[in-house]
Amino acid sequence: MLARPAGFEPTTLGFGGQYSDPLSYGRWKEPQDSLESPLFSIRPSVATHDSHSSFIKTPQQLIVVIVASFLVPVIGIVLLVQLVTSQRGADPNALTPEAVAKRLQPVGHLEFGAGGGAAGGKSGEEVVKTVCAACHQTGVAGAPKIGDKAAWAPRIKEGLNELVKDAIKGIRGMPPKGGNPSLTDDEVARAVAFMANQAGAKFKEPAPKAPAQKPGAGAADGKKVYDSTCTVCHATGVANAPKLGDKAAWAPRIKEGMETLLQSALKGKGAMPPKGGNASLSDADVRAAIEFMVSQAR
Repeated sequence: MLARPAGFEPTTLGFGGQYSDPLSYGRWKEPQDSLESPLFSIRPSVATHDSHSSFIKTPQQLIVVIVASFLVPVIGIVLLVQLVTSQRGADPNALTPEAVAKRLQPVGHLEFGAGGGAAGGKSGEEVVKTVCAACHQTGVAGAPKIGDKAAWAPRIKEGLNELVKDAIKGIRGMPPKGGNPSLTDDEVARAVAFMANQAGAKFKEPAPKAPAQKPGAGAADGKKVYDSTCTVCHATGVANAPKLGDKAAWAPRIKEGMETLLQSALKGKGAMPPKGGNASLSDADVRAAIEFMVSQAR
């Protein structure tokens, strides 16, 4: 008996028990699925696109990527180190004579006492109101308040002369002459006597002394200009300014002559600004100030 292929259907019986198709064993059945047919094998799927393909296509691209992977971190580290270790440098122009002079020039000028009074002729009350009251009115820095008998009692016992010496030289928180070097010793003594008398003392204010020789107007004005303007630098020698009374520093300048000194002061020289930084001064005021400083160095 012959075996039937798997793809053939069995024959069906017809009428009378006869085969409906006597010439064939059966009909060919079209396979519905390739997997059901042993005549066909499973077809392998072919990928049309590789999702993991690299952008590096050539050896040159590979070299560039490797070099960049080293350089980028190195550059980042160098920049970070510079940022951390860099310090703000000083402006070299800040040390020039012009810049130093600009920083040293006074913002304003303060003059004590009533205008028009003769030098050394201020009364004790005037000096106290214009100078001493700044501390003695409120007791700043331990200064005995005006009228405080308990605070002034031990000081009054020392006597006027001792009190005046301390006031002239300065003591504890009080600067010499209360911070106004233009005051004369007599003016300081009058101020001390006035304050002590407000606390019960019976001191007599020193009378103004007649000058042995009447100073010229230029000398008096020169000292006033020096005290209000020039003292900022010439009292301490700031920016190589010749100190008042320093004969060695003034000697070569005096040799240049008054006119040379005057022109240097009017126009400015080195770290000194024109007219010492006080543009309101007249040429005569500047000359008087120079004459005063030169007289102190002879």
